[in-house]
Amino acid sequence: MIKNYIKTAFRNLWRTKAFSIINIVGLGVALACCMLILLYTMDEVSYDRFNLNKDKIYRIVVNSTNTGGVTNKYASTGMMQGPSFTRQIPEIESFVRVEGANYTVKRGNEVFDEEALYADSNFFAVFTVQFIDGNPKTALNDPRSVVLSEDLAKKYFGTQNAAGKTLELKVGDKFQPFLVAAVAKKSPQNSSIKIKMLLPLKASDSYKDDKWINSFLNTFLTIRPGANIKAVEDKMAKIFHKDAAEQMKEAATQFGFKDKLRYVLQPLLKMHTSTEYPADNGLSDASSPVYSYILTGIAVFILLIACINFVNLTVAQSLKRAKEIGIRKVVGGERRQLVIQFLGESYILSFIAFMLAIVLVQLALPVFNDLANKALSFSYLLSAKLVIGYIAIFLFTGLLAGFYPALVLSGFNPVQSLYNRQQFAGKNYLAKCLVVLQFTLATFFIISTITIYSQFDYLMHFDLGYNDKNIVSIHAGDADKQQLALFKTELLKSPSIKSVTAEQGGRWGTIAHINNGQQTFFDIKHIDDDYLPLFEIPMVKGRNFSKEMISDSSTSVLVNEAFVKQAGWKNPIGEVVDFFYNHKKYNVVGVVKDYNFRPLTEKIGPQLFSMKPSFPFGNIFIKITDQNKASSLDDIAKTFKQFFPFKPYQYVFKDAENAEQYEKEAKWKQIVTFSAILTIFISCIGLFGLATLSTERRRKEIGIRKVLGASVEGIVRKLSSDFLKLVALSAVIASPAAWWAMHKWLENYPYRIVVNSWIFLFAAATIILVALLTVCFHSIKAAIANPVNSLRSE
Repeated sequence: MIKNYIKTAFRNLWRTKAFSIINIVGLGVALACCMLILLYTMDEVSYDRFNLNKDKIYRIVVNSTNTGGVTNKYASTGMMQGPSFTRQIPEIESFVRVEGANYTVKRGNEVFDEEALYADSNFFAVFTVQFIDGNPKTALNDPRSVVLSEDLAKKYFGTQNAAGKTLELKVGDKFQPFLVAAVAKKSPQNSSIKIKMLLPLKASDSYKDDKWINSFLNTFLTIRPGANIKAVEDKMAKIFHKDAAEQMKEAATQFGFKDKLRYVLQPLLKMHTSTEYPADNGLSDASSPVYSYILTGIAVFILLIACINFVNLTVAQSLKRAKEIGIRKVVGGERRQLVIQFLGESYILSFIAFMLAIVLVQLALPVFNDLANKALSFSYLLSAKLVIGYIAIFLFTGLLAGFYPALVLSGFNPVQSLYNRQQFAGKNYLAKCLVVLQFTLATFFIISTITIYSQFDYLMHFDLGYNDKNIVSIHAGDADKQQLALFKTELLKSPSIKSVTAEQGGRWGTIAHINNGQQTFFDIKHIDDDYLPLFEIPMVKGRNFSKEMISDSSTSVLVNEAFVKQAGWKNPIGEVVDFFYNHKKYNVVGVVKDYNFRPLTEKIGPQLFSMKPSFPFGNIFIKITDQNKASSLDDIAKTFKQFFPFKPYQYVFKDAENAEQYEKEAKWKQIVTFSAILTIFISCIGLFGLATLSTERRRKEIGIRKVLGASVEGIVRKLSSDFLKLVALSAVIASPAAWWAMHKWLENYPYRIVVNSWIFLFAAATIILVALLTVCFHSIKAAIANPVNSLRSE
């Protein structure tokens, strides 16, 4: 019996090759999407679970409430919290602090920049790390020791067994030898702490910092099993209020800092996808559960649409199998046996689609990794949990796709089936509703794609208020004023270099008093006098800094228009900015036109410019001509190595650097675009099936119309109009939902497009055109068929 079922199933699949291929491709693509997204989701929830102490590890985070009642949440602490809380709270077993850093490494005459971490000496007792060489128990005891990853060990020594060797690291202005104490295996992909180069926290310049309100590292605690976390947090609050009381009073008096701080504990396993407390200061791969939710929703929709297509196509082909079903029933076949047969066919087809999906996943994984910012490999698909998940998807898909057709087909009347009188009762509302659902999703994705594309294009071509073209950006570390002056002079000898300037680098914010005591917060940027001219940032009032004005570096500042507006100044020139905490006052000598010095996800805020000679320059900007860029870059590289021989040379064009700020938008643009294409493709397959079903049901009607004189055009129009009404209804349903979703998404951008009506009209026209092309194939085929064949009696 089973052999007969299998033989019949394969014969039927071969007899209807076109429909079988469409079903297999549709299901295969949908299953591949589900497998990829399941792989992504499993990776997200698996972060840091390899740690043996995973259930005991918590990170100290802080809720800071200002005088206005607004609470800001931060993930960083200073040096004091870990040892103070551990010493006074019995429920805390131990603490370990982790701080992000960068080191310049020297190998022969070459220098390299490497990401590094500082950590307490008990780091390996808290976090699970596998070692290749060296002793982890003593690896971080010596301040001049370093632990390398196996990749860096190979890079600098050509072997993984590098323990006991010496590595030269730059400390201050000199390179000093550090002993490689151990070599660790490559950190797992799903680790928030990725070790490349790990040094003792004692080697950090901030190791002796004793300020409670400073925050620059992550502090982790191991809590004893069974401890009440809320009680531990309450004890932490009491200790902070007692031990930090004097410092908080000093901060309020000197800096006007009056926020109320409360330290709380965040479980290690919730850290990766936290939207409240970001993973930074040495931690990596911070994510958001929203990505998993959206991707999972997309996968479910695509799989659902594929199953709907299977139902429509199977039912559409059922009339051609009516006699087979009738004969099986006449010779004694039971309905239960027919249900098993058709479910078996569904599972055979689903299995083939599943095999296709595995091939598609392997081919698509590099592209998916790029979109999702992952480094997943095909071997991850073989984990026990994922295999169980894939089997569950396979069983569910086969049942979902085959159950309804099996019930319908097994219920055929044998007499009507044998005389080709079997028809489907009613108006097939279920199939029509499913098509409306499919094309509603497709229209939604088209509107979303157009909106995201338009917003991304808007951001990429937005007038930033300065010219970022043909500007080379170089990280100089801590170049002083004299070094920069000599470097500039040498560079400007090249005819292809137009101008050179520098800034301190990074983002800095501070507070000051204006208007005789009013406190204000603003961004501060330390520049030289060529900065504004190079970026073509205009002055609104007053003047720019000048080399001829000696006082500019000691008593003068520039401010932007937003600063003036916040201060309420009508005539800003001559106004005083009082840096009360270091007893220095500066006069405003010029107002800079507002420009977007931050990504366009932030509004322009108040900004102040200074030329303090005590601050080193971290970034150098070089304006080059549009011609001979390769030659210009060679000149810059040679000159840089001449003046900064022990600093790694890396450059980036400023416009490319700006574009990288919108990497997330670019990724989502691609994801939504792929989703739209897949949804449209699979929806069209479903419409193809419904068109087949309709033409089969109306075959005699079409023959009668032709006999009575109906034209091919008229018949095509009649058959197509029913489907186009469904698609038009889909556009009407999708438009308000897409409008709401896109407006919510655009609220994240202070500079955004207006969602115009043309987007909805274009989406509707596109989906109707695609549907029309899909339906016309069957409509034209039915319209040009010989009516004699359609009207022939049983």
